[in-house]
Amino acid sequence: MNSLVELRVLEGPNLYFPRAAIKLTLDVTTIVEASDETALRFARRIGLRSTRPGAPGSGFRQRFAMRAVERLVRAIAAESGTTRLAVRVRPTSDPDRLVVAFPWRHRGRAESLGRAVADALDALPTPDLEAAVSAAAETVAAAEPGDGPTTLTPRVPVVAVTGTNGKTTTSRMIAHIARAHGLLTGWSNTDGVYIDGELVEAGDYSGPSGAGRVLAHPQVQLAVTETARGGILLKGIGLRHNDVSVVTNVTADHLGLQGIDTVDQLAEVKSVVPQITRKDGWAVLNADDPRVLAMRSVTKARPWVFSRDPDSPAIREVLGSGGRATTVIDGWVTVLRPGADPEPLVELVDVPMTLAGLSRFNVENSLAATSAALAIGLPAEAVVEGLRSFLPDAEHNPGRMNFFTLPVDGDHLSVVMDLAHNEAGLEALLEIMGGVRRPGARLLLGLGAVGDRTDELIDALGEIGAKGSDVVAIGHKEHYLRGRTMDEIDQLLRAGAARVGVEDIETHRTEVDCLAALVAQARPGDVVGLMCHAEREEVYDWIASHGGTPDTPEQLAAKVRAASV
Repeated sequence: MNSLVELRVLEGPNLYFPRAAIKLTLDVTTIVEASDETALRFARRIGLRSTRPGAPGSGFRQRFAMRAVERLVRAIAAESGTTRLAVRVRPTSDPDRLVVAFPWRHRGRAESLGRAVADALDALPTPDLEAAVSAAAETVAAAEPGDGPTTLTPRVPVVAVTGTNGKTTTSRMIAHIARAHGLLTGWSNTDGVYIDGELVEAGDYSGPSGAGRVLAHPQVQLAVTETARGGILLKGIGLRHNDVSVVTNVTADHLGLQGIDTVDQLAEVKSVVPQITRKDGWAVLNADDPRVLAMRSVTKARPWVFSRDPDSPAIREVLGSGGRATTVIDGWVTVLRPGADPEPLVELVDVPMTLAGLSRFNVENSLAATSAALAIGLPAEAVVEGLRSFLPDAEHNPGRMNFFTLPVDGDHLSVVMDLAHNEAGLEALLEIMGGVRRPGARLLLGLGAVGDRTDELIDALGEIGAKGSDVVAIGHKEHYLRGRTMDEIDQLLRAGAARVGVEDIETHRTEVDCLAALVAQARPGDVVGLMCHAEREEVYDWIASHGGTPDTPEQLAAKVRAASV
């Protein structure tokens, strides 16, 4: 059998090591199902002199497999001339598969070691086991060393932003604040690479290539990088370190992919970003998210927490240990330092992204961005100017909480467009929609999901959307089916909606068609929300062609006031 399921080269800091590593996914059925005699013979060959493998197929045998594979990697490395090799072994959701990782300096030889480990496992059931391990070591010793890692050492300050929700908005806000101070800023995110506000490369650049492109620009003075789960797991982080890290939150998203099945595991992935923050830098952490706050234990950087609650125990604890905090006091974004008076910066009513404090998530994003901007050394005046001038529109924050006014029957209705790609994002969208709804008006939701979410998450989106709106329709994302069919996604969304008694749901093949259908049945004062992922520009064009205009901060404030009457 072939024991090697996948060999992946991680070019920078990753889930397993703070430097480049090889990640092997191995099928260890040969160990798990081996006879007691074979397992003990294998153990003796790799130097496990005193061990009890347990019965074939048992949980004890699976634990033995983890220990044996780690020892096998070390044995082949040592016999090929490499000593003191660090090795990490982790279980997966499949009891017959393990993940093994080890750091590397020379790619060719490291890849050879990975394949040699699999070859030795393949030989385990044969009489040639002892010779196979020796042959594997000889192969590694004879391999060409190859190139070194491409991990970059930044030449300018770097702010790295990660989290499940809010990382794109937060990174855009930080970059906007830096530009308000006159710095030529480059940033990378899921939309592309931007240099001084101009999109120079479209696409998902939330991985190492995005950071590399930003830092390659000779005039960039500050880099802001969005660091997503996928990039960390599949390629590693492209930078040796950052100066300020930001972790917005950790909620269920992308579970069931690349061996990450739980929220705790996802938090461990996200924690790689603060792990590589410089010791004299700052780790900006969400004090209200226990998994994020716990990342203080894995970073050498100084903690700077943010919370909407100024009396949060986490704030007291962090200030007590010499850290800093950003919070809200009497409606003001306020910075707290040990042994000093609170420093009020700007009222929430003057921060357009927060909708006068209505948007709970964007209050948190604003607190995170404020913390990071101050931590990287930007003056308070630039922070205030940036927060006041960053708008929830297509120019500053495309696709995230974009508000429009659309004429209808001599009056108007509101359209809110957001990615809302998971449960927390959809709840935030519904919260905002409710915050601008006039008394007696309705919420109409265009519901959708991308195909690489779990059945449970897509089903939950259907339930949340149907429960939180008066009218719901499904708008599919054809280019983001990712292995599913529209019918599969449709059925899952409908199943969730049916659980809360909603079954009268129209389905549309595109997001634009879904928006058009909802607007057609909307009345003055209603709020139409669209979970938009695939057709952002087409939706902008449709709204404009029907007389819609982006809301100004003043218009948004007026809608919030009208909704609270």
